[in-house]
Amino acid sequence: MELLKIREHSELAEKAAAWFHAKWGIPREAYEESMLECLKKKGPVPQWYVAVLGQEILGGLGVIENDFHNRKDLAPNVCAVYVEEAHRGKGIAGKLLAFAREDMKALGIDTLYLLTDHTFFYERYGWEFLCMAQGDGEPEPSRMYVVRS
Repeated sequence: MELLKIREHSELAEKAAAWFHAKWGIPREAYEESMLECLKKKGPVPQWYVAVLGQEILGGLGVIENDFHNRKDLAPNVCAVYVEEAHRGKGIAGKLLAFAREDMKALGIDTLYLLTDHTFFYERYGWEFLCMAQGDGEPEPSRMYVVRS
């Protein structure tokens, strides 16, 4: 398995955008636009990362300014964390989170935020619960986590 930065593998951008779209239902064009911005290298955010085995994407995540919540002051956000069901329980999510964290630190970002409904999953990777935040269009608030490098 390889962990790859989309900004260094532009040939994967279209495939990755389609993959994220299939997992989250967000329009493919939104992912394509964000990845195109990432490829322009104008700043540290947005960034996109994938775990691949051969030609198969096993998992991925992004780093964007705001993951559609009311706490605009808590940025940037890790988003769209997903690992294919057949490959869960193998530490891929943890490796992706660490890979993105290290890369963002190298780009000058030492604090990341993440909005999720999961409890205890991210703690095992060094994330700390920060507060509750209201996701756009969500009936109930979700958990906001923070990690500092």
